[in-house]
Amino acid sequence: MEQARASLRGSAIGSLPGVRPGVLENDLLRALDRREIEVLFQPQFACASGAVVGAEALARWRHPTLGEIGARDLFAIAERAALVAPLSRHVVARALEDAATWPEALTLSLNITPEELGDPRFAADFAALIGRSDIAPKRLMLEITEDLLLRNLAQAASALKALRGLGFRTALDDFGAGFCNFRYLRELPLDALKLDKAMVDGVPGDATALAVLRAIVALGKALGLAVYAEGIESEIQRAAITAEGCDYWQGFLRAQPMPSESVLALARTARGMGHG
Repeated sequence: MEQARASLRGSAIGSLPGVRPGVLENDLLRALDRREIEVLFQPQFACASGAVVGAEALARWRHPTLGEIGARDLFAIAERAALVAPLSRHVVARALEDAATWPEALTLSLNITPEELGDPRFAADFAALIGRSDIAPKRLMLEITEDLLLRNLAQAASALKALRGLGFRTALDDFGAGFCNFRYLRELPLDALKLDKAMVDGVPGDATALAVLRAIVALGKALGLAVYAEGIESEIQRAAITAEGCDYWQGFLRAQPMPSESVLALARTARGMGHG
């Protein structure tokens, strides 16, 4: 089991030692039925004030033998089991349920899967799901990644345009982790750009990394996009991205993914309100 856990953490889900093919897929189906998939939240902070402004919802599965399985591996298992759509609906529903207790000033970021965005019915179905919750669309940020967009850019643009027309906000996530296709910035209706951790690694000591960060932030600003920096782990990084004009950040410097009640508690503290 230790070997299996190590393989699970170090690779996309494949053949795991000691785990028979199909076992994880069957386990996931039961986990969905039993509401064993939990949702944690990664707090997001304003660069200017340091206040908590919202959080990104992240799925976690505490497998009875393999331990914690993170969102990336969890959705890889779901894709093999043809359970991506049910898993995503489950995560969104749990996140909305938890965030319904948050003050209106806090926003909620939700990750959208390729399967969802490629479905012509997605925009209408998603709007209906949100309509049954207590959260207004303007408080939601829908995050999409570059690998998702490669599959069907026209369909993605159409769905995002429809959702944006209903008041939802949209962000291009993990920018810098892949090909950095600038075409997306031209053709998609976006409100925000989220810079991958790779874009802030080495900043500010690495002059080249700093120059690239500066250029990307300037591009985002020229397009009227809010700029988020992900993976902030030190005060010097936080100071650097703030000096370069980023609007928001998230990372382990102040908070790891946490339950909903911990987000509320953090938001009420002096640091969470930007006073420390």
